[in-house]
Amino acid sequence: MILAASGPLLQSWFSELYPGRSPFRLYAVSNIGSLLALLTYPFLFEVYFPVSQQSMFWSAGFVTYALALAVAASLFARNRISPSPEASQASFESGPAQRTTAFHRLLWISFSACGSILLLAITSQLGEDVAVIPFLWVVPLALYLLTFVIAFDHSRWYSRKFAISASVLAVGLMIVQMNGHYSPAGSWSIPWQVVTFCAALFFTCLVCHGEIVRLKPPARFLTEFYLLISVGGALGGVFVSLVAPHIFTGYWELHFGLVLLAFLITLQLIPTLKTRGSIAAVWIVVLVGMIWGLNRNVVLSKSGVIASSRGFFGVLNVREQQIPGSHTFRSLYHGKTIHGLQFKTPSHEKMGTAYYHYRSGVGRAFEFLHQRQAGGSDNNNNNKSLHVGLLGLGIGTLATYAQPGDRFRCYEINHGVVDLARSHFTYLKNSQGEIDIILGDGRISMERELHAGKANRYDLLVIDAFSGHAPPIHLLTQEALELYFAHLKEDGILALHISNGEIDFSDPIRNHAARSGMQALQVIHQPEGGIPSIWALVTRNEDFAQHLDQSGQLTPWARPKPKKVVWTDDFNSLLQALRYRATSPITRFHFPHFAHP
Repeated sequence: MILAASGPLLQSWFSELYPGRSPFRLYAVSNIGSLLALLTYPFLFEVYFPVSQQSMFWSAGFVTYALALAVAASLFARNRISPSPEASQASFESGPAQRTTAFHRLLWISFSACGSILLLAITSQLGEDVAVIPFLWVVPLALYLLTFVIAFDHSRWYSRKFAISASVLAVGLMIVQMNGHYSPAGSWSIPWQVVTFCAALFFTCLVCHGEIVRLKPPARFLTEFYLLISVGGALGGVFVSLVAPHIFTGYWELHFGLVLLAFLITLQLIPTLKTRGSIAAVWIVVLVGMIWGLNRNVVLSKSGVIASSRGFFGVLNVREQQIPGSHTFRSLYHGKTIHGLQFKTPSHEKMGTAYYHYRSGVGRAFEFLHQRQAGGSDNNNNNKSLHVGLLGLGIGTLATYAQPGDRFRCYEINHGVVDLARSHFTYLKNSQGEIDIILGDGRISMERELHAGKANRYDLLVIDAFSGHAPPIHLLTQEALELYFAHLKEDGILALHISNGEIDFSDPIRNHAARSGMQALQVIHQPEGGIPSIWALVTRNEDFAQHLDQSGQLTPWARPKPKKVVWTDDFNSLLQALRYRATSPITRFHFPHFAHP
């Protein structure tokens, strides 16, 4: 509310004190401030200051803002003049929007909403379907803010002819790249994909915001102007976040946003198209080509997909594929991240696959638990059953390790994952153990159980939530690990799946384990032609550690001593754990493209 009120208020004061100067440039200055905040927070404040100190800085900044606003109000009251109507409408009212109409207001909202839709849609495409890279969302948001700065700073910076031509070229390349993802030649390199998507976002949003500036009203309509721009931005966000997940099964809001932009530009170009037949013909070709390309992308993206689910957490696809000359299998994808695969042939459907192969870290954990050893027992009783907790269900692959009498308690935040795991995969149905599924954030659910006096006393607790581009750090803080340890038996094992090409989670895990008097062991499984995995196994169980070491499956840590990275709820930053891909201990993180397994 403060942000929404401050801009129009200060610009209104400015327009009264300086009636011959345009107040709209202050909106560009405001967005420069937003851009600086965006670039400094994740790379400066979050890295060096805990949340409590950030809160103090924000409070001090808020007080400073209030004092500065009071000073500005005092100066305005002292120097206020009563300009003549002619002076108040001078200079900055020249242009296409000298007379503000309802149609202009509708265009303000529509162009603003379109820019917001394109920002969110392209950011989703980048993060889910192009590259699983942390902080990639910063780039499109920075470009989006930059287009506001360019468009509102001065009318000379926005050239309609150049911006529309550049957006046509960039969008065309983006559509070609999107469709190329499904061609035998494969996708472009990730850097080129990022550049293409970002160029399309920059020029399309520049057109949206540039056209808004061309339609800017007289200064007396400042409040209404910025209110309607804000309404448009909010409507775009509501459409992508709340409406699209219910009406689309894929990220089709990008397609919708591009069609909406083409429609709005066409409205703006009608006077030119009526008088310039050659331009009209070219524009029709551009529109037909774009619609054909987008439609083809929808068709190609559905190829091989036998089921889809979309919700708050994104799009899930179940694909049925075949290894040439070999088995058919089904896999669950969230963007480019695979959440498990299962062979369809009866002889292989109960096999632990992908990250959960019997030679993986979690597979070895099941193998060397004392209940699974010959003559093993639970606390010297004859009960060999296991109590296992799973945070992150996937397709339920780990349920295949359950034996009669075992109890598996699965925490899953995305109900779409649960539905697809039950309807299109058989691991849960065929499991010999008792499977309970708890919907909701795993950490919150476990905290509630502990507060209710229910420590689950797991033999094995598996945390599998860190493969994506935005891993939930709150599941790897000191407080989170203490919660896990509270739910483990004294000799229990905490297994963390940390296969991630961009982030090295080993240091905070090793440091937290040492603080709790536990060992942190690493198992890297990198099969030829299969899906590699990295697992960290944290335990104080010496027998388990000895069996794992004797098996020859224990992988030494890359550094004898971990870096001093300690994450807490009050202080954590992914920047501390970023690594170059060349330093990754495994070379392949995703199954080969589904068109060419």
